[in-house]
Amino acid sequence: QVQLVESGGGLVQPGGSLRLSCAASQSIGSFIVMGWYRQAPGKQREWVATITSGGFTSYAGFVKGRFTISRENTKDMVYLQMNSLKPEDTAVYYCNAGRGTSTYWGQGTQVTVSS
Repeated sequence: QVQLVESGGGLVQPGGSLRLSCAASQSIGSFIVMGWYRQAPGKQREWVATITSGGFTSYAGFVKGRFTISRENTKDMVYLQMNSLKPEDTAVYYCNAGRGTSTYWGQGTQVTVSS
């Protein structure tokens, strides 16, 4: 069973930065794609960013230029560096991994952007 554990969330002022981490219980080299999603209160979960096993990255339009996804295969970690945070970025952020027909999720980490 694959486990994904997110960390790094918290309360930050508008314009601030946070780095989210996702620790995988298995080698992330086995995952074709890993990514981050988020879910704000009363809203559906939405895609934020993805990184493939080859290092190709893609981003949702609302975070492009502010967020950076990266992976560290030797540590089985995926990161989301979030800069220039806005109140509308407030949400629970989830790590996601895909392998074959299987998809795995972490439990989420809360990010709150407020003054």
